[in-house]
Amino acid sequence: MSSVQLSRGARVRNVLWGVPPATKKERNLLFKIDWLILPFACLMYFSNYLDRANLANAYVSGLKEALNMQGHDLNTVNTCFTVGYTIGMLPQNLLLQVVPARILFPLNCLIWGMLTMCTAAAKSTAHLCAIRLFQGIAESSTFVGVHFIMGSWYRDGELGKRGAIFSVAAQIATIFSGVMQASIYTNLDGHSGLQGFQWLFIICGAITIPIAIYGYLLFPGTPERTTGLFLSPEERQLAIDRLPHKPETHLDLSVFKRVLGRWRWWMMSVIWIVGGELESIGSNSLQALWMKSRNASGLASYSVPQINYWPQGATAVAIMALLVTAVWTDYTQKRYQVNLFISVCLLVSGSILLAYPSESVGALMFAFYLAGVSFAGQASNFGWANDICRKDEQERGIVLASMNMFSNAFNSWWSIVFFPANDAPRWRRGMISIIVLCPIMVVLTCTARWLQLRDERKDAQEVQEGREEMGSAKESVGEAKVKEAEGEQA
Repeated sequence: MSSVQLSRGARVRNVLWGVPPATKKERNLLFKIDWLILPFACLMYFSNYLDRANLANAYVSGLKEALNMQGHDLNTVNTCFTVGYTIGMLPQNLLLQVVPARILFPLNCLIWGMLTMCTAAAKSTAHLCAIRLFQGIAESSTFVGVHFIMGSWYRDGELGKRGAIFSVAAQIATIFSGVMQASIYTNLDGHSGLQGFQWLFIICGAITIPIAIYGYLLFPGTPERTTGLFLSPEERQLAIDRLPHKPETHLDLSVFKRVLGRWRWWMMSVIWIVGGELESIGSNSLQALWMKSRNASGLASYSVPQINYWPQGATAVAIMALLVTAVWTDYTQKRYQVNLFISVCLLVSGSILLAYPSESVGALMFAFYLAGVSFAGQASNFGWANDICRKDEQERGIVLASMNMFSNAFNSWWSIVFFPANDAPRWRRGMISIIVLCPIMVVLTCTARWLQLRDERKDAQEVQEGREEMGSAKESVGEAKVKEAEGEQA
């Protein structure tokens, strides 16, 4: 009975966390990699997202009045951050090719932490714009950079779950930020002559210091260039050998021809542009704005805590969707299926929000929560890009950076055009855009999958031809030796 239970437990473990490596050395290596990479990556991304979210919390907690912000000032400040984040992404990811990650990540972490603390001393909107611009450049290293590093260590069947755990850190930061601001405002407002929102910036910035030190001491970087103290030379070589062989490539002018001449760069970039906009219902806080608009129209009387906390249900859905789909895609090796699942869910969500009347509160709440599924695309699509670009290190870095860069560039104007706050509670244009994007995502995903399978068939054919040539060469050598032996006998 115990062996049956153990067998079942092993099967469940294999589905949830993947089949363990065959050898003890590789199992120990994977254990070390997990504990060297994931804690720092998640803490860094948590801090990253916390520093992003604190501006909105500060704005409603005294920053607006302190700096006399008017009209679209907050949008302008956010745009400055987006500009910095977008222009910094590709250079930051290419820097990982030459600068050790244990240097680059902690350095950027310290920079955005210090800039966050400087925000407490800002005296005008112009100061905020300058600070957020450089903060965006520093923070642009994190998301695609960590996905690049994980793709350098993990196999295809290991990558999805680790990517999902990393993405979940941002969702947790979103929940934590509001709670943290409320606590700071209650306990520190007026302390030492500083307002509550100023203490928020100081504390959020200070959090990055121990995280940066931790990363500098422990983060391993890439297998080829790691200087980690906890990995032996034998383990570093094993980390390289356990992944598929890749030809040696260089960061030179040939990278433009290699990247632009292949389908992976433009196709994955377009897919994530669409995927990023499918997150619009959650990323633009539409549920909270919808609840506020119902209060303003007299249809409801939601309290401030309800408006802050009820939308976190969508965040919980996002976390579950990230984890469940990551387990599924690592098990099946079919990451494209997540995009199809998201498209179906968002088609339902967008249709309900467009068509149902305001009185259908239950249906509309369901649609807002269902939209949280859209965030599952973060782990699956970046994991997919890592999978298909493994043969070219520079291409992989550029593709990952371009996906997020173009998505953020589009989102900087997409939200303003399709989801302005004054379109609440219907967002007719926005919901129509969601409905239109769903079939587009299906077509793009199926096309990318077809191209991936075409490349895999081509690679398999080349391997087979290589084996046949090697076999023919061996036969020729054998025949030559036989003839030579016959000649000697004669």
